[in-house]
Amino acid sequence: MRLLIVGTLKGQLTTATKIAMDNGATVTHAEDIELAMRVVRGGKGADLLLVDVAIDIRDLVMRLEAEHIHVPIVACGITNDARAAVAAIHAGAKEYIPLPPEPELIAAVLAAVANDSRDLIYRDDAMVKVVKLAQQIAGSDASVMITGESGTGKEVLARYVHGRSARAKKPFISVNCAAIPEHLLESELFGHEKGSFTGAIARRIGKFEEATGGTLLLDEISEMDVRLQSKLLRAIQERVIDRVGGTRPVPVDIRIIATSNRNLADAVKAGTFREDLLFRLNVVNLKIPALRERPADILELSQHFAQKYANANGVPVRPLSAEARQVLTANRWQGNVRELENTIHRSVLMAQGDEIGAEAILSPDGDRLDLAKTAPVVAHATFAAEQVTRALVGRTVADVERDLILETLKHCLGNRTHAANILGISIRTLRNKLNEYADEGQPIPPPGNGEMRGVAAA
Repeated sequence: MRLLIVGTLKGQLTTATKIAMDNGATVTHAEDIELAMRVVRGGKGADLLLVDVAIDIRDLVMRLEAEHIHVPIVACGITNDARAAVAAIHAGAKEYIPLPPEPELIAAVLAAVANDSRDLIYRDDAMVKVVKLAQQIAGSDASVMITGESGTGKEVLARYVHGRSARAKKPFISVNCAAIPEHLLESELFGHEKGSFTGAIARRIGKFEEATGGTLLLDEISEMDVRLQSKLLRAIQERVIDRVGGTRPVPVDIRIIATSNRNLADAVKAGTFREDLLFRLNVVNLKIPALRERPADILELSQHFAQKYANANGVPVRPLSAEARQVLTANRWQGNVRELENTIHRSVLMAQGDEIGAEAILSPDGDRLDLAKTAPVVAHATFAAEQVTRALVGRTVADVERDLILETLKHCLGNRTHAANILGISIRTLRNKLNEYADEGQPIPPPGNGEMRGVAAA
């Protein structure tokens, strides 16, 4: 995790720096916009900008966009002034943090962006096999494809492989191919030369060069445009890249790890993914089973999260009761580890007494997880189907599609990745639809369930 702090509030930002470094971040400082732009262009890069509200955030956002640089901004200020926070958000910041900063808040923001503080916790035999294979191939430079449903821990496993490789002391650079707009992704990966497009006022080093000597993670690679896949294939085959607008190839020394929550063989058949690129990436396939397919991991992870969030919230560490363990193992966990983590976090906050009981295992809307399963599901589904059928008559296809997308997004608590999986569309298609609806004045659910505003969940 690389944090760039922009501003001159030295005393307050020194505190933020210490907190960030305690949470494993590499911190760089820049006193003004010009110095900040030099940092993000020059190869050091940044996963997050923490910017003093005294800085012209709108100008910074416009300069980043003009140079095709994609990095989230969190604003900070010495007061808890609501107007300052609103102004920063309107200018393009994703969040606002009052100073002096609370350690838990800084840690949460860093985790939301980098998600690199998570341990690889497992016990089930199904996961043991995956980890054993990961250990066997970690020391090589072979490309690795990690597949599995959203929320199973693909990025965590990628960091595990990197940490046990000969490149462990070199950079681990992660690029979410689904979160970065298509027209920015090429420059983000390969960088660009001065004058290569309007706004390119200086050379920018891309993620391939930033990762030289280390590992480059291409997260959700199935969302990458086919045209860009051709350029990626050349980079992997020849170990050279071409900056946008460049005239000379640039050698790179990296290991590629890619992830996908989709069946890439089906994507190849559909013509949305290159078969030759799949062969290049899929030298080793680490397929992570869904959480419901590894029940022993449910309890192991639950105990880990119970301790983690008890410590984070300053409450006693309570064991899970026998009834609570039964409820947890019986649930389907469609959102996998991410959903389980959120559920245990709620249970830690809601538990009373010496144990975390079944009454504390709640859904996001506060219903008990076990009691919700006992409802007359078939009768309810039949009634709901009849109501939906009646509601469709007389409506346009576009209206029905819009309502389906928005209701699914609400059901997923704003999580774009989960909603796209349920709808059977790509995350990019979903984002395009949401932009259309927003332009029409439709209220759009904000990102949620682990997703930071403007940053897709892992």
